[in-house]
Amino acid sequence: MQVSYRKKLHAITTFVFDFDGVLSDGKIYTLPDGDMIRATHVKDGHAIHQALNKGYRIAIITGGYSETIPARFRNFGQIDVFMKVVDKAPVFNQYLAQYNIAPEEVLFMGDDIPDLPLMHLAGVACCPADAAIEIKAVADYISFKNGGDGCVRDVIEQTLRIHENW
Repeated sequence: MQVSYRKKLHAITTFVFDFDGVLSDGKIYTLPDGDMIRATHVKDGHAIHQALNKGYRIAIITGGYSETIPARFRNFGQIDVFMKVVDKAPVFNQYLAQYNIAPEEVLFMGDDIPDLPLMHLAGVACCPADAAIEIKAVADYISFKNGGDGCVRDVIEQTLRIHENW
């Protein structure tokens, strides 16, 4: 019998997110100087603040690169940001080892094929409503919100409410 994702949320201490397509809507705007900017949702930011204030860990593992990604979270406190990651599993495993985190303590949210290995490694695998079909097929939970439109808030709020931390 498979354990429901809501029961699995009780063990969560750490949130790991992809950036493009999860924290952003996946659109990239290239500036004349070559920097690429993305839009993020303020409600996702609020939920991240809440989680950090309650002692949860937050990490971002993304294949993308832009100075605007870490800049978005500069004033949030401790968020680990890993960019230009081609193979996400080794970075994920090193992160868990560094902080002595068990995989079942991690909620991961990804949206596309490069996120597939982490969907299998995390204790709770989630995705936005507009994720790739391959990701939806293995997700424990599919948010009713699209990437960049509050899906991060959705999973953080659910977890913090279960822990009576919202």
